[in-house]
Amino acid sequence: MSIFDEDGAKPKTGHQIGQDLSLLSVEELHSRIAQMKGEITRLEQEIASKGATKNAAEALFRRV
Repeated sequence: MSIFDEDGAKPKTGHQIGQDLSLLSVEELHSRIAQMKGEITRLEQEIASKGATKNAAEALFRRV
């Protein structure tokens, strides 16, 4: 057995846009939906955070 054993178990890569969903169970599909909703929430929070930072910077420079 070599150090670079390519036959070993590979970690799951998660959901990929456009991948074939026919082999997934209903439970797996529900799980992926939940994960993606969580990610959407996280992305929306980051957008809001960046917007707040931008607004604060604009307000600071308007005072000058």
